[in-house]
Parts: sequence; C-alpha cells; structure tokens
Amino acid sequence: MTTADLLRGLAAEPAAAALLLDVDGTLAPIVPRPEDAHVPERTRQELRRLNRRYGLVACVSGRSAADAARVVGVPELTYVGGHGLELDPEAVAWAARLEEFADGIAWPAERKPLTVAFHYRTAPDHEVARAALERVAERAHAEGLVARWGRMVLELRPPVDADKGTAVRHLLDERGLRRALYAGDDGTDVDAFHALDALELAIRVAVVSDEAPAELRGAADVLVGGPAELFELLRAL
Repeated sequence: MTTADLLRGLAAEPAAAALLLDVDGTLAPIVPRPEDAHVPERTRQELRRLNRRYGLVACVSGRSAADAARVVGVPELTYVGGHGLELDPEAVAWAARLEEFADGIAWPAERKPLTVAFHYRTAPDHEVARAALERVAERAHAEGLVARWGRMVLELRPPVDADKGTAVRHLLDERGLRRALYAGDDGTDVDAFHALDALELAIRVAVVSDEAPAELRGAADVLVGGPAELFELLRAL
C-alpha cells in the first residue's frame, strides 16, 4: 500500500483509531538545550484538530508526562512519560538510586523523575564525549541500571520491563482501539513500532535524520524528513 492509501485507511474511521507521537525530534525540532524545545504553534493547532477527530491522540515521551505536556502545549492530549516507565509501579523504587548515581558523575545530568540523561550535543568534541559517557554506561550497568543511547544522549533507566511499546499497548488496550499511527525519531521508538504489529491497521512513521538509527528506518512503513514533514503528513489525517 502507498502512504496515501495507509493514511486514507486510518482517516476513514477516526473514532476507532489512535495517533501516538514522540515529542523531541518528532513534534518538536531538536535544539541544543532540551529545556528550550517547543512544538511550533501550527503543529499545536493541528494536534487540537486531530484530538477532536480521533479516538485518541497521545504523546509518548522520554520526558516526564508533565514536561512533555509543557513542550507540546496542548493539555487536552494524553501524555505518558519516561518511555512508558510512568505506567510501571516498580520503576518508582529506583528513582532515588538514579539520583544518587547522577550525583557521582562529573557530567551535567538532565534529571527526570524515572530516568537520567547525559547529553553531549554541545560538547566541543563528540568522540571524546562519547568515550567518556561509554565509561559512565559501564558504571551504570555494574550498578544494575539500564543504559540506552539516543540522539547525542546517554539515558539511564531502571531495569524494569517497561518501554514505549508497553505504553502503546496499554493505551490501545485501555480504549479498545485496533488502528493506530505511531511516529518517532529514535531507537526507543522502535519498541513502539513493534507494539502495533497485531493491529488491523498500523502506520509506523520514522522521522529520519543523520542521527537516526538504521533499525528505525528498517521498521518503518513511512519515512519523513523531520518535524515539518510530519506536520504535513498529519494534515492529511
């Protein structure tokens, strides 16, 4: 099926379908400082329109749900944060250990409720920075934490069975929806892509860049070149 065919199929029964969207790099352009990210106003207006039309419009983010809602700026949407960790009670027990680990690392940390991120986009030498953070990842693994690499970032998280895929399945099952589009730009979004495998209609949209992992492209049904191109795709829905 062509992209147009897939989108028409989803739009034919919007009340029975979900739109599930990553935030950073997908709805909001990547910026040097994560705290400065924001979703453009035209995209916010489009999300409001879609929320009135579809059975579910949700953002599934590595940020906390509250911070994702701040960046997106459309409070009426559904938000799940921490790559789905916010839905798993076991993850909360690791919050203090993550904080303690970050305190012992001589690298600025983005501290979220259930994860800790070490960005190196603004480092003067990316190779040197990556090597230093590889050692941080080894220390984290030794202390029982899970290390995942993203777009110029090392993220540490609790060792629990929760990810964007489990979050997507929870959202769809909760509402009994069997049709969905998911859009994302990084390796953690591949888990969400796979969560759509059993649906009657699924559209996996990879928002690609030079930093996007090959597995993201390989698992996608549709490729777009950035948040601006994703906006145009959403307009077709």
